[in-house]
Amino acid sequence: MNWDAADFDWNQARAFLATAEEGSLSAAARALNVTQPTLSRQVSALEEKLGVTLFERGTRVMTLTVAGLELQHHVRAMHDAAMRVSLSASGQSQTIAGTVRIASTHNMACYHLPKVLAKIRRTAPDIQVEVTTANELTDLIQREADISIRHARPTQPELIAKLIRTTTATLMASKAYLDRVGRPKTLDDLNKLDFLGFLNAETLMPALNGHGLKLTTANFPVVSDSGPVSLELARRGLGVGLLMPDDAGYFPELEQVWPAFPPMEIPIWLVTHRELHTSKRIRLVFDLIAEGLS
Repeated sequence: MNWDAADFDWNQARAFLATAEEGSLSAAARALNVTQPTLSRQVSALEEKLGVTLFERGTRVMTLTVAGLELQHHVRAMHDAAMRVSLSASGQSQTIAGTVRIASTHNMACYHLPKVLAKIRRTAPDIQVEVTTANELTDLIQREADISIRHARPTQPELIAKLIRTTTATLMASKAYLDRVGRPKTLDDLNKLDFLGFLNAETLMPALNGHGLKLTTANFPVVSDSGPVSLELARRGLGVGLLMPDDAGYFPELEQVWPAFPPMEIPIWLVTHRELHTSKRIRLVFDLIAEGLS
């Protein structure tokens, strides 16, 4: 093997790939948590080492040259290989110490994870837990998290998923709101109410209309991308929310809007990477979460 042929700095290659993927030096610097001048020097050093120009430099964006486009393909393959090495090494770790990153929805993190985290702290005090909240699916393959709590089963073969349980979501509103507008007795009554949108009005509308309602965007005067915010809006009488009784049960001022409206099933999946599942600390946290949320 010719070891001298591949002697360029991986940090320089990583800086190049981040700039190519993010589109600008400033965005790449933020993604890698380095200063922009440092990143610029690394990219320039790689160009000098290889003897090619990788970017056409604009005032705000960096455009790949033909040579840069070809190199991007190879460096991305290097990055993916490095991620697999990292996953394999993490999976072989048998110490019950270190960091475990958990990705969760906002509501799960607010109302259900704290009691589980307390047990994790008692059981394994040398484990540090990082909780990130997002409604998008976190990419476990790219190590954005070690464990993810999702409402949809993943399809990637690299991931292990365990169905913890299935809960439900139903229409909930504050007693004060229903006192003001009247408690509905028919589907037509429901169509006259204000509903709290999630992400945008179209997110919930098809599912609700699939149960016989005839809602339009006019029924969704307030929209939020946060579960806790939606709960608070419902508590303050802003409208009807599609909420899980597990969450709404913390707030006695909320009540079911119309018992005849059928609840919607919501699965809760616990997911990790197949290789990470062999790590003793991640397996321990995985099992404690499964036990605590089931």
